[in-house]
Amino acid sequence: MSILTAFLLIIVLPWLIAILFMRGEPLGDFDQDDDPDAVTSFSGPDSPGAEHTKILESIRTFGKDAGQLSKKEQIIFMRRFMESMSEGREYSCEFVPVDAGGVPAEWVLAPAADPAKRVLYIHGGAYLAGSPRSHRNITNCFAEMTGSAVLAIDYRLMPENSRRDGIADCRSAYRWLLENGPDGAGAASNLVVSGDSAGGNLTLSLIAWARDKGLRAADAVVAFSPTVDGTFSSPSIRRNVATDVMLGPMFGPLLKLPQVIRAWLYLFEFRFNPANPVVSPIFGDLSNLPPTLIQASEAEMLLDDARRYVRKARASGSPAVAQSWPHMLHVWQIFYPEMPQARQAMQEVQRFLQSLE
Repeated sequence: MSILTAFLLIIVLPWLIAILFMRGEPLGDFDQDDDPDAVTSFSGPDSPGAEHTKILESIRTFGKDAGQLSKKEQIIFMRRFMESMSEGREYSCEFVPVDAGGVPAEWVLAPAADPAKRVLYIHGGAYLAGSPRSHRNITNCFAEMTGSAVLAIDYRLMPENSRRDGIADCRSAYRWLLENGPDGAGAASNLVVSGDSAGGNLTLSLIAWARDKGLRAADAVVAFSPTVDGTFSSPSIRRNVATDVMLGPMFGPLLKLPQVIRAWLYLFEFRFNPANPVVSPIFGDLSNLPPTLIQASEAEMLLDDARRYVRKARASGSPAVAQSWPHMLHVWQIFYPEMPQARQAMQEVQRFLQSLE
């Protein structure tokens, strides 16, 4: 083999593969604001408020402390930090452990909850951290405002498990929830699927899978700041890296790498082509999907991911809307009820769900 041939195989071939097969379809058309009903921006005060500022200080402190640790230690630190978010809080709901078709989970049950009305909640945490316990602020709120039995699942996390394991757990739990409630076997009369960040990605991937499998569709979908595009191609990914205090420090350095290298790193890390709709739902068929609400912050990197997904879904005939708030940090809804904007966001979720009844 000549030196030139070896060069082509080692350097040029991986580059061509990434360019031809790992970029996904062009999505620039969905950056156009030609559908005024697709996206609603909520005005707010000139500053995010004292509650938000206090939380930002805690997150910055967390980031500085974690930055001194090894990658393994960072994951442990992140998991402990997220678990601590529910400590010392009082909730109105009861939390009941359950095996959801082989997936560890907990029922979140408000008084007089209707066992046939159900919510599947999939937590975020970059596929590395989080649990039903870490997200009880959100699941408790869902249970209170809907009167539903909320199933929060503890899907398998990386790096101990693969990305496919987490996806499989969501699918198993979905099948189980269709036929099982907190009182035992029985079909769901109403079903909502929701998730945040990584859990929002799993949520949007899940509803497309359920459609393709011919399973009963959810009656509504709610996603908070979901990741929808593994190629990181939306404009806000770069535009908002400096204003996203949570995702910016984590993913900003990756943006300095050429897109081809990022694609191969994604493939190596997750064992998925970054343009595969299973992990990047925006590249899939978005027709015949349930009514969907997506909320995102105008200061976060994933803002345009949310807008692009909604505009493509609407163009495909699926009812979907996006809502955005200025200044907010990534998944600010988890700071309900202390943060006023979190209360407003959850009120909008309630209005959305009520409009479908």
